[in-house]
Amino acid sequence: MKNLLLLLLLAPISLFAQLRDSVYVKTDIYECVYSEVLEQPKWIKYTVLCPDGTAPRKGMDFYTESNIKTSDNADYANNIYDKGHMAPAADFNCTKEMLYKTFSYVNCALQNQDLNRVAWRLLESKERELAKQGTVSVFIKVDFSKEKLSTGATLPRGFYKEMNVNGKKTCYYFKNEKPLSSDYTKAQCNCR
Repeated sequence: MKNLLLLLLLAPISLFAQLRDSVYVKTDIYECVYSEVLEQPKWIKYTVLCPDGTAPRKGMDFYTESNIKTSDNADYANNIYDKGHMAPAADFNCTKEMLYKTFSYVNCALQNQDLNRVAWRLLESKERELAKQGTVSVFIKVDFSKEKLSTGATLPRGFYKEMNVNGKKTCYYFKNEKPLSSDYTKAQCNCR
């Protein structure tokens, strides 16, 4: 009985100790490093594949991965944060199967709803527009605060986005807050 009680008491400590800070994930549409500690992606990179795709996203919702401790629905409940796709669903809507892969929580960050729905969305539209004329590769680095939600996920402080269009880089940094403007060009910054 004492051994069972000790095991039950140590199990949460053991689970916490096993959280990985950097898990490399590579799919056929994006690659990233995901942090189980932060419950958020640290960075992600992809190439826009479907600038004119039409696969419907109706009925799709984010899903957890069986081998990675990710954020989940609880982290997004009753707050101002959207489930922000890092590799945008609309960039990969060639087929329903490809589109579905973007709905993994590995590809999702706590993103201020006003940022996600306006300036960030407009920049994603721009990358699809540019992809009609050439190759668009994107790198996103998530900048983290020390603030954690009560559910365990760490809040991003901001998002650095680097777009490489036919060898020419343009970079942006968005604070994870309501933007003062919907004009994403105001977030342009020096590239790394």
